[in-house]
Amino acid sequence: MSNKVNGNMNGLRSTTIEQLRSLYDIRMGQKEFASEELISLMAELTGIINREIAVYISRDGRIVDVSIGSDKKVDMPNIRLVRNEDRLCGVRCLHTHPNGDGRPSGVDIGTLRSMQLDSMASLGVLNGKPTQLYAAFIGDKNDEGNREALVYGPMRPFKLPHHALINEIFISDDRFRSVTKAVHENEKERAILVGMNDDSGYDTLAELAELAKTAGAEVVGTVPIKKRSIDNATYVGSGKAEELSLMGSELEADLFIFDDELSAIQQRNLEETLGASVIDRTTLILDIFAARAQSREGKLQVELAQLKYRLPRLLGQGQILSRLGGGIGTRGPGEKKLEIDRRRIRRRVYELEEELAGVTKQRELRSEGRRGGGTPLIALVGYTNAGKSTLLNALTNAGVLAEDKLFATLDPVVRGIKLPSGTEAILSDTVGFINKLPHDLVNAFRSTLEEVSKADVILHIIDISSDYHEAQMRVVEDVLADLGAGDTPRINVFNKCDLLGEYPHATSDTDARQRMFISAKNGRGLEELLDAAETLLNSGRHEIDIVIPYSKYEAVSFIYKVGTVVSEEHTDEGTHIRAYIDDSDYGQLKKMFQE
Repeated sequence: MSNKVNGNMNGLRSTTIEQLRSLYDIRMGQKEFASEELISLMAELTGIINREIAVYISRDGRIVDVSIGSDKKVDMPNIRLVRNEDRLCGVRCLHTHPNGDGRPSGVDIGTLRSMQLDSMASLGVLNGKPTQLYAAFIGDKNDEGNREALVYGPMRPFKLPHHALINEIFISDDRFRSVTKAVHENEKERAILVGMNDDSGYDTLAELAELAKTAGAEVVGTVPIKKRSIDNATYVGSGKAEELSLMGSELEADLFIFDDELSAIQQRNLEETLGASVIDRTTLILDIFAARAQSREGKLQVELAQLKYRLPRLLGQGQILSRLGGGIGTRGPGEKKLEIDRRRIRRRVYELEEELAGVTKQRELRSEGRRGGGTPLIALVGYTNAGKSTLLNALTNAGVLAEDKLFATLDPVVRGIKLPSGTEAILSDTVGFINKLPHDLVNAFRSTLEEVSKADVILHIIDISSDYHEAQMRVVEDVLADLGAGDTPRINVFNKCDLLGEYPHATSDTDARQRMFISAKNGRGLEELLDAAETLLNSGRHEIDIVIPYSKYEAVSFIYKVGTVVSEEHTDEGTHIRAYIDDSDYGQLKKMFQE
């Protein structure tokens, strides 16, 4: 059996290290919780080094690990002697508190639960003498679904109720097993969110929490950090990283999610310090897209974005690659693709780009076919969860999934619609935008997003009930400008007005055409919105109501090619057409009748 002493050995004398190693020689009976010999030696050595000492004790009384920490904490290795994950791990931990206070800390209790220890015992030590001992055990689940901790103490270190404490281990094991089997598969990853404050006034951490919930995580802690220079090694600095490590132990966190992109080195260093998986906002968004993509094109686009993002970050995948069960940040192309070398990833990226080019060409041909008769395109754009899908369903009965979640729908949806005067149009619902939208995702989805630049009118859907709707509007406007759609005629559509105390109204006719207030949920304002969209579509166009002789049938073909036909009727004199065409095309049409 190894007698290596782990942890913080800096500055310790060789004789002290030998004494620490001698802890491995202590054996206890199976009915002995912690022997007087063990307690005395641990207290004596704690007094000498003024650091926490932790030992792991197996159920047969052997010491299986000795670790040294600081005067405030000790890092405890994850040891499991019982293979069944539905059981406690088979070892109990006894560690010292050099300040004399034996009461278990929040970190102690969190470690007890997260590592599924038989027991977490804490021994107060003052001037090398034991003062008091507490022993904590895993209890029942509370109403929130979290395991309670049963704490016994204070107890006199040399007068322990050994039989009762050992018996409590087996009671706790039975209790843990019965509860764990019922809920093990339904447990969510417990996530702590970390982000730096900025001057925009936009609560990006609140949005990050919604993203985490959408991905299936349970947010157990949020850590806003005052804006400062970014630490190249750990993003937050070594001191803050140590604080996060303690918080993670206390809250039993499986995952840390950072609000900004992390480098490969930052991610690797953070995982080593925090002892948990670490991902950033970009990885989280890509994971949600991977889970939500349904169409072949959407799945290809997401995989391409994930591989391009992960390629330079292969060094930072330590904790993620070691998790056999996967989790948030590992969906999409799958773990095996994260383990392959850069050359094979680049080849896969090339294959995806070639395949996407073919799929994109097919979609463009279908799009041209739909618009072959000059049918105008109205694009719905907006921040995620602004209500685009709900509006599309209300206007077209599209039956698209509409949930109060970020990125509830991902793949674009196109439906035909008839405007109030009879004009037929195509309504297109695009993917929602979001703050800090991943660059690789924008590039991968560019061919889909650029459909917006081909729109005749853009309806910018805005969640007016959000406290940050103005900031969200700026995000959408920036993306539209990047896509070359900044000058496309648009209407700002303020949705979810039913959630406001007072329903807003436009202040002028001009304002009414540029700013519409609706509730897609209850249908209020939708007729006015369609009127405004049709008016904007036809602005700058010439309305014609003409009977074209059958001898000039080429004029009918010309109108269908360049304009929007509202109605067509065949009469004795010719073809009666009502349509809208641009002024320049109207001049060409007049020439056809002069020939």
